Amino acid sequence: MNLNEEVEILKGVPLFSKVEPAKLKLIAFTGERMHYAEGQELFHQGDVGDAMYVILGGTADVLLETPGGQIRVAELRRNSFVGDIAILCDVPRTATIRAREPLTTLKISKDMFYRLVSEFPQMAIEMMRELAHRLEDTNQKLRAATKAA
Repeated sequence: MNLNEEVEILKGVPLFSKVEPAKLKLIAFTGERMHYAEGQELFHQGDVGDAMYVILGGTADVLLETPGGQIRVAELRRNSFVGDIAILCDVPRTATIRAREPLTTLKISKDMFYRLVSEFPQMAIEMMRELAHRLEDTNQKLRAATKAA
């Protein structure tokens, strides 16, 4: 995948949709491309969070450790991003991310992420929207689980 293809993918990520193409090229250039085989973990629940990841290709599962074992709570596909909570809140990783199939990501360091947010306040708004959507989705799942119990 070349730089221009990565910029096109970044345009499709809501977090970066309002960022000008020249800056997207900088993000793509400075980010680290990471490749994962099926079953390989990007990170594990409880790890220290030092970066966020944008999914460039492939699919990954979001897994939570529970007393009954790991449960799959979400799926990540191209244009998804993950790892943001740990770098925003300075908390350990809240979930394990495992490649379901060969996966390619763009790893964006915590420092670069904060520079981008300070330069593009719209990114902060898009981040809040995404976090609000995730919270609502979690609330719906909790309501459903409570009704089923």
